[in-house]
Amino acid sequence: QVHLVESGGGLVQAGGSLRLSCAASGSIVSINAMGWYRQAPGKERELVASITRGGRTDYADSVKGRYTISADNAKNTVYLHMNDLKPEDTAVYYCNARGVLTTPFYYKDAYWGQGTQVTVSS
Repeated sequence: QVHLVESGGGLVQAGGSLRLSCAASGSIVSINAMGWYRQAPGKERELVASITRGGRTDYADSVKGRYTISADNAKNTVYLHMNDLKPEDTAVYYCNARGVLTTPFYYKDAYWGQGTQVTVSS
């Protein structure tokens, strides 16, 4: 079993910054990619940013230039640095791990964290 534990959410004023962290634990052999999704009230969950094991990143258009995703593969940890936050960034942010191989050779497409609330006040 793999567990994703997020931290770093909270309340911040518009224009402020936050850093989210997500650590994956368990008998992990490898993770193909990790990322962050968010879901605002009444809206569908959407991809915010992702990073592959090789370091390739992808961002939603709405966060490009403001958010930066990074990872420490040795620690199975992913970070999301969020700058110039806007009220429309308010959402529950979920960590995601894709293509996870654990011992003894169990493969699962995706694991999810429990979510962390980010609230941006105007």
